[in-house]
Amino acid sequence: MAHPSRPARRTLRTAYAVLAAGLALALPAATPAVAVSPPLSHPRVLRHLDLAQKQQPENIALEPDGSADVTLSFARRIARIDRKGRLTTLATLPAPAHAETPLIGAALVTGIARAHDGTLYFGYATGTERLHGIWRLRPGGRPERIAALPVTGFPNGLDLDEGAHCLYVADSALGVVHVVPTKGGPATTWSDDDLLKPTTAFGANGLKVHRHAVWVSNTDTGRLLRIPIRRGGEAGAAEVRAGDLPGIDDFAFTGHDDHAIATLNLANEAAYISGDGTHHTVLTRGDGLSNPTSVAVRGKTVYVTSAAYFTAADPNLLLAELHH
Repeated sequence: MAHPSRPARRTLRTAYAVLAAGLALALPAATPAVAVSPPLSHPRVLRHLDLAQKQQPENIALEPDGSADVTLSFARRIARIDRKGRLTTLATLPAPAHAETPLIGAALVTGIARAHDGTLYFGYATGTERLHGIWRLRPGGRPERIAALPVTGFPNGLDLDEGAHCLYVADSALGVVHVVPTKGGPATTWSDDDLLKPTTAFGANGLKVHRHAVWVSNTDTGRLLRIPIRRGGEAGAAEVRAGDLPGIDDFAFTGHDDHAIATLNLANEAAYISGDGTHHTVLTRGDGLSNPTSVAVRGKTVYVTSAAYFTAADPNLLLAELHH
């Protein structure tokens, strides 16, 4: 389905329903949920969230003490969940008078990244000139927009390259990767590779900077991509590093190599992806996943957020143990 000429006015659940229809043939037939699989074990839900209050976690960044900073998408909030599961709101984003967000219609906060000094950076998709773009929250401060992005786009996954003083942002509607200076200022398109483009709804989605490259998931094509960062900072050609991952959303690397864990949103699964691109299911709905959206890894602990966008049941933050 081609993108409409003006922003679609539909809820995220409806948008995912459209995506589900496009992916139906790629998803396996329904089977009984399997138990957690190696290299993960001992999954447990740290915090059940309140769907009625729009507490649907879209993305995650970790604090040094193991607390999780999450974007609560439709609640327009940045919140922290500590190691005991207690939730604290850090900031609430201003609501636009009339959201014109591509793909969704409503305003929502998306990807999040944390700097070593505790500053949080995150995306806010509204489709409006005043609010749409990348925002910053300094410890003890107020949220402020540091870069506008095209209102025809949908900023989604983002990650921070502190050495280069910039943020990389995946745009799901335009199918590009933007780069934004951490000090603020104009954003530029860093990669416009064809492999980033959407085919039905959501193209470039999750994003991580890892080993001199920007890695991006494409939800529509079910692929994990690697884009090398050239010596001058320019983008190289994208390459497919893993495929056959229908509905892939966010992902995280488990260490210094290229092994990763990715969320498969519509299948209610998480997959372990080896460096050679092979993969297998490690978590399912039976373990507590409900449209999982993002992953973070700290040592031997894996954090997985579920937003319940399509299931409309039990958004949560799940933890599991990682055995390297």
